[in-house]
Amino acid sequence: MVQAQTPNTRSSSSRNAKDEAPFDLTGYWVSVVTEDWRYRMVTPAPGDYQGVPMTADAIKIADAWDPAKDEASGAQCKSYGAPAILRVPGLLHITWQDDQTLRMETDAGKQTRLFHFGNQSAASSMRTLQGYSVAQWEVPRTVDPRLPPDVTDPNTPRPTNGTLRVTTSNLSTGYLRKNGVPYSENATLTEYYDVVRERSGDLWMVVTIVTTDPQYLREPFIITSNFKKQSDNKGWNPTACSARW
Repeated sequence: MVQAQTPNTRSSSSRNAKDEAPFDLTGYWVSVVTEDWRYRMVTPAPGDYQGVPMTADAIKIADAWDPAKDEASGAQCKSYGAPAILRVPGLLHITWQDDQTLRMETDAGKQTRLFHFGNQSAASSMRTLQGYSVAQWEVPRTVDPRLPPDVTDPNTPRPTNGTLRVTTSNLSTGYLRKNGVPYSENATLTEYYDVVRERSGDLWMVVTIVTTDPQYLREPFIITSNFKKQSDNKGWNPTACSARW
């Protein structure tokens, strides 16, 4: 059978998202902080917004940041929303909730994110810290010239490389950094999850995080977080959100 390779497109078969996965994200992943240490390992000093393309309105809000007020109003989790949670040091636990939904739990702040594949749509328009996330695998697609362009032979071998793309909307307001750097409810988040295997056999997950917010960001805020896969749940220690640490 003559086939061609079409790069950077999503596999389009009758299999579910779990079957289509080009790599296994399930298990425990520990964050490895190799950059932005002073923004991630400790609470940044008030007014230290370096690297974030903030608008004038965002700077005014951040300058007024007061963790005591967040605690008093029950908003101590504002820096644990989807645009920021992968910057918080800690462990992730990823499982398949069902064949079309990936579940990500964080020990930092006890947060849970759900990545919905297929045609699943938000059950409501309610805004939350983690928002509503739509996921898709982006993998090289094998094209059979005997089939329509959008149809893949169900007997095609499972892909072994690719990227998980996650787009998140329906966010409530939160902080990009612990010291009050804001994002608005108009923000949207696009993430790209890639897995790399070292020669030693160690697995790394590299997540490129793109936050777009026309209200508080002059341009998309792009950062990358790295995680190393663990063989067990060593170090897993769910802790409540903190407005200060």
